[in-house]
Amino acid sequence: MERIGILGVAHLHVDAYIRNLREAGAQVVGVYDRDAARGAAWARKYEVAYYSDADELLAQGVNGVLVCAETLYHRELVEKAAGAGAAVLCEKPLGVDMEDSRAIVRSCREAGVPLMTAFPLRFDKSLSQVRDLVISGQLGQARAFSGTNQSVMPMRERSWFADGALAGGGAMMDHIVHLADAYSWIMGTPPEEVYAVSNRIVHSASVTVETSGLVMLTYPGGVFASIDCSWNRPLNYPTWGGMTLSVVGDGGTADADLFSQRLTQFGGDQNFGWIQWGLDTNQLMIDDFLASIRDSRKPAVSGRDGLIATAVAIAALESASTGVPVRLSPDLFT
Repeated sequence: MERIGILGVAHLHVDAYIRNLREAGAQVVGVYDRDAARGAAWARKYEVAYYSDADELLAQGVNGVLVCAETLYHRELVEKAAGAGAAVLCEKPLGVDMEDSRAIVRSCREAGVPLMTAFPLRFDKSLSQVRDLVISGQLGQARAFSGTNQSVMPMRERSWFADGALAGGGAMMDHIVHLADAYSWIMGTPPEEVYAVSNRIVHSASVTVETSGLVMLTYPGGVFASIDCSWNRPLNYPTWGGMTLSVVGDGGTADADLFSQRLTQFGGDQNFGWIQWGLDTNQLMIDDFLASIRDSRKPAVSGRDGLIATAVAIAALESASTGVPVRLSPDLFT
């Protein structure tokens, strides 16, 4: 049985992950959070031990950790876990800048421990089918991709997402990475150039980070891909987020809506809402992480995958600030 520690409960997905870990039969040894009140309350809710010191939790013999702290603290916690010989599943984006993000990958590589980036949508069957269509050539030569990743303002979930110091940015840092990872996974290579524009028209009185962005990525051979990312959905929208993706090839097109498995409810305990059904991609991701520990193998989504996606988001912020495209050197990903 895998013994898992949770380092940080800032990220909203941690509430699902603990259920996923238990469903998979893992033992959740304990939880640490730098905010003692928040961490202790979370521990009581989910009936796990709370540790006020991350090193103390790691000393309990954990062989894997989930890092779900604010992005600013990822590097510190990953380096501690790697030093203790624990496999790491780290929330996205890896770090607030490239220095931290590269250090995260390097620390796990040097310690010889698996590093997985939390991209659960990699396990969505519709995304896998789009990739298969492209790789098999059924759509002809892929020429262009377009995608959306939009949500409500995160203030109703975890407000730190809108704190540039803690998160590294706003909507662009939050929502570019999933599509950036999907595109690079399908293409089999990172993009060569990133160009982006952003604004803060919506929620301008509430936050100081960008709330919308439009990003254009260029891949080898001239293939381009767009990402429409925002926090512009109404605050009472029935779900926090969503992701769509389209690909155009010489011989056809394919479209995917990764959050379309839902029921629409009126009345009952809520006036209007969506009830999700179907695949639990979080569970599939957690299952793969635990299997990588058991089988001493690389997880399906690597730290390098996370580094590429994070680099795209950071480059997009730079491009939006300067108004010019940003070239991505292959050296960034080594």
